[in-house]
Amino acid sequence: MIKELWNERYSLEEYIYGTEPNEFFKEQLINLKPGNLLLPGEGEGRNAIYAASKGWQVDAVNFSETAKVKALKLAELNSVKINYFDSDLMEFNYPENKYDLAAIIFVHLSAEKRNYVHKKIISSLKREGLIILEAFNKNQIDNNSGGPKDVNLLYGEEDILKSFDELEKILLESITVNLSEGSLHQGKADLIRFIGRKK
Repeated sequence: MIKELWNERYSLEEYIYGTEPNEFFKEQLINLKPGNLLLPGEGEGRNAIYAASKGWQVDAVNFSETAKVKALKLAELNSVKINYFDSDLMEFNYPENKYDLAAIIFVHLSAEKRNYVHKKIISSLKREGLIILEAFNKNQIDNNSGGPKDVNLLYGEEDILKSFDELEKILLESITVNLSEGSLHQGKADLIRFIGRKK
């Protein structure tokens, strides 16, 4: 059901979250040496294409076939190559100790699925590898700028600390911004941001 919903959303000609990278992701990437990057729940490819243009070797994962088609089209338009895996995040075969960076941008799962996927992502990082996360926090339930309408799928800081307890915490903050990402992320938004390093 959920997969069909996202396939339908991504079937529009427009890129529903835009073609520009997420600002927080972009800001962090500027300061990092390119390496291997994992983008779970990458959707239509905006972050993957930007990272690839900066020299990163990108593995993107998403369960929507229509998202994959649009991402690969965007990559071709920008003359970059990305690896795009058509897979549910619960079923993806996460390689051990491969990635220098994983970026989790607006990936909203149930607590049980979230904790499982986060642990798998951590195991896929090299030592000293980083995780960058941006998502909607629980206050977003009162806004109309995007995100799930189920508070259990939104993040609290305690959820982040639990999921990533084995990482060195570099940043954890809850902020309110004016979001402008395609047609579905527009307006006042309550976000949570996290950066952690694998010890």
